[in-house]
Amino acid sequence: MRDFGRRALLAGAGFGLLSSVLAGSRSALAASAYPDHAVRLISPWAPGGSADVLTRIMAERFSSLLGQQFVVENRAGATGTIGHAAVAKARPDGFTLLLGSNSTYAIIPHLMTGLPYQQSELAPIGLMAANPQILCIHPSIPAKDLAGFVAYAKANPGAVTYGSGGVGGTSHLASAMLSTMAGIQMVHVPYRGAGPAQQALVAGEVKALFLDVTTAAPLSESGMLRALAVSTAYRSPVMPSIPTVAESGYPGFESASIFALFAPAGTPELIIETLNRTMLTILAEPATKARLQQLGLDPIGGSPAELAKHIETESAKWGRLIAANGIRLD
Repeated sequence: MRDFGRRALLAGAGFGLLSSVLAGSRSALAASAYPDHAVRLISPWAPGGSADVLTRIMAERFSSLLGQQFVVENRAGATGTIGHAAVAKARPDGFTLLLGSNSTYAIIPHLMTGLPYQQSELAPIGLMAANPQILCIHPSIPAKDLAGFVAYAKANPGAVTYGSGGVGGTSHLASAMLSTMAGIQMVHVPYRGAGPAQQALVAGEVKALFLDVTTAAPLSESGMLRALAVSTAYRSPVMPSIPTVAESGYPGFESASIFALFAPAGTPELIIETLNRTMLTILAEPATKARLQQLGLDPIGGSPAELAKHIETESAKWGRLIAANGIRLD
């Protein structure tokens, strides 16, 4: 009986191992056939903005290159966390993806508690594109460059107001970073979105604002606003004559909306590799690069590991700034 029991135990163990191997084989087979039906690409923003347009451009090219429809689904609300949570809780089979931004993968966790998802529930696929911003001022401010603006703000502490698309957004945090690095005091006036903030700056209700480059360019050319500096570490090809904030005396200053592609954690590595490889192909296409640059977006690319490292760096940078300035959303 003991020998029979031992043989039964060994047989059971062997059957369990065989089942595991077969399950792994089925999983690998499914991954190798990916995608065999439509894929949802979640955009956690409302239709119409540059982020949503980026999502649709990428979905169109993924559909063409991988032979299945990549369908954009807008899940806007709660500063992007609704869309992120939907993907974080989805089946990890590669058929639900997310176009995320640093506002949710690096900033929001420092602004509020009780988020409906954890960043660890999302698997990085790769960095996609960056959206630089231009520091613009109302012409009533007698400054021709960033040094002049800082000098004016120091001479008039608390008298300079700056707008933003909302508390904790990139336009708010870029201004807070500049205030910290330059040692100036400005008053924050948040609005419900970038559009109202832009209108307030043009009307002179606020005196400064970090604007998306495609919005800043025509307003600067018309003389309605004055463009002073670019938020990224490199100049924008849309406005190449405008220096960076770093070039203007504040080395290390860097801020942008940075978009990346994610899948639910646990998605098979083979699927992650397929998506990353296809994404890099798309970003290298001259026609796609031109379309993105028309939106003021700079293609990035990179591996899943590079995205994971970027998330760590971005989170640490903005976490320090948010804590130092006591910024909260809850």
